Amino acid sequence: MDRKDFLKKGLLGTGMLVTASALGNGTAKESEAAKAIEPIGFNHIPNTNSTIMANTVLHKADTRGHANHGWLDSHHSFSFANYYNPERMHFGVLRVLNDDRVDPGMGFGKHPHDNMEIISIPLEGDLEHKDSMGNTTVIRKGDVQAMSAGTGIFHSEYNKNTDKLTKFLQIWIFPNKKNVTPRYDQITLDIKDRHNKLQQILSPNPDDAGVWIHQDAWFHLADFDKDFTADYKIKKQGNGVYAFILSGDVEINGTALNTRDGLGIWDVDSLHIKATTDAEFLLMEVPMTVN
Repeated sequence: MDRKDFLKKGLLGTGMLVTASALGNGTAKESEAAKAIEPIGFNHIPNTNSTIMANTVLHKADTRGHANHGWLDSHHSFSFANYYNPERMHFGVLRVLNDDRVDPGMGFGKHPHDNMEIISIPLEGDLEHKDSMGNTTVIRKGDVQAMSAGTGIFHSEYNKNTDKLTKFLQIWIFPNKKNVTPRYDQITLDIKDRHNKLQQILSPNPDDAGVWIHQDAWFHLADFDKDFTADYKIKKQGNGVYAFILSGDVEINGTALNTRDGLGIWDVDSLHIKATTDAEFLLMEVPMTVN
């Protein structure tokens, strides 16, 4: 598949649609109707080889794709829009991990998704969300938002503030069920519960801690003091874990990681985690096979 065909299939065929308002100049508050357009405006670094070993893949922070629109500064751990690296299509069912910074008053205009589980984790500032299901909410650090796009939704996201940045992680997971009824979920967590602990923020079970999605996935956030150690046991046989370091330095199964590095691990039963500085990180346990 050549680059143009890949972009068309990847962007328009798997729950992704580039919109004029989302990827053009950025809009403040007034959403536009979504339009399927040629992807524009993405600047990205040349493809770099991932460090792939027997059962791990290491993505250093400075090897991620980078898109800077001025109002939006985004780093892509996996291929997204005009950033295409054939070694970085997905990690199991983890399709997108974008590290986004949005300028005051700016954001993503109304745009569609389908058959994708979409998770947003605010890191700083306030993110206003509106969708075609009638939800209008604001999420902040400590909140976790999940949407099952299913048969199709429209939504928009804006930095609600006029005087400060918003930073958040945008994560897309392939679902284990297609064409489900769209749904929205949001929770507020006590960030003190992740101090020297693995705080569960997402699972496949509506009755479990955190939000839930249509996939056998579990997410945990942690805030470890220097030299604190913990073990994480894989919850479902055959799953792998993608670790993303938000700040600080961490060792996972002997691999040294720094701020914004990503490490994927599979074919293991557990992880041994040590913070070599004060550190915050996200663990994403996901199936390694895309249905």
